[in-house]
Amino acid sequence: MARRTWRRGVEIELMHRSMGFAALGLVTLIPLLIVVAAALGHNGPGFVAWVRDALGVRGSSAQAVESLFGSPARVLSTTTALSLASLAVFGLSFIAAIQTTYERIWDLPSAPWHATWRRALALAVLVGYLLTAEYSDHVQEGTPLQPFVGILVTGGGGVAFFWWIQHFLLCGRVGKRLLLPGALLTVAGLVGLRFFSVTVFSPLIVSSAVSYGPIGTVLIVQSWLIGIGFVIYAGALAGQGLYERKRPQ
Repeated sequence: MARRTWRRGVEIELMHRSMGFAALGLVTLIPLLIVVAAALGHNGPGFVAWVRDALGVRGSSAQAVESLFGSPARVLSTTTALSLASLAVFGLSFIAAIQTTYERIWDLPSAPWHATWRRALALAVLVGYLLTAEYSDHVQEGTPLQPFVGILVTGGGGVAFFWWIQHFLLCGRVGKRLLLPGALLTVAGLVGLRFFSVTVFSPLIVSSAVSYGPIGTVLIVQSWLIGIGFVIYAGALAGQGLYERKRPQ
């Protein structure tokens, strides 16, 4: 199975698509999330704090990441309706790239043009899920229940989200039961990436910021986003591989 999954990953250009995921995510999704989080009046540094915690950085590394983005008050004062609309439009391109990759993984033709509305809804649900995950960091903050709330929202919600978005973007052409293993593997991979980020990316951010300035921090954040894209696509691909392994020849 591992050999077949690797071969399929090469066929669909998994790394190339992961790099596209990171590029679109950095220039469209993250700015959109920062603006929406600021508009909702989330406390503290806003969604940037969630990015910092997801990377697992502390101290000077966290300061380097936060310095890349403006404060919520400044974001709101400088955001125009045109820029927000542009972010939403380009965010649809981000979802379209995910949809195309899922279709390649399952060897399906492109969705019909009249299913474009699904991308808009998927983008709205993605933004809602990530903002809910960010908000869960403040629920029961300072109490023993806070870690359990975070695990429930981020972990359990992540499985439900990746299970749903595959089925939704594939227009129901693949059964839900077949998509559940991919969702579970995706969340497991993201948990592993979190520990990898704490171990590797945190010290790299400090050294890169000293050597290259802010662009060094951007490169590490971009590498982290590439890792997220790779895990999301590889999880779905591994789930499809499990299906192929069990399917009668």
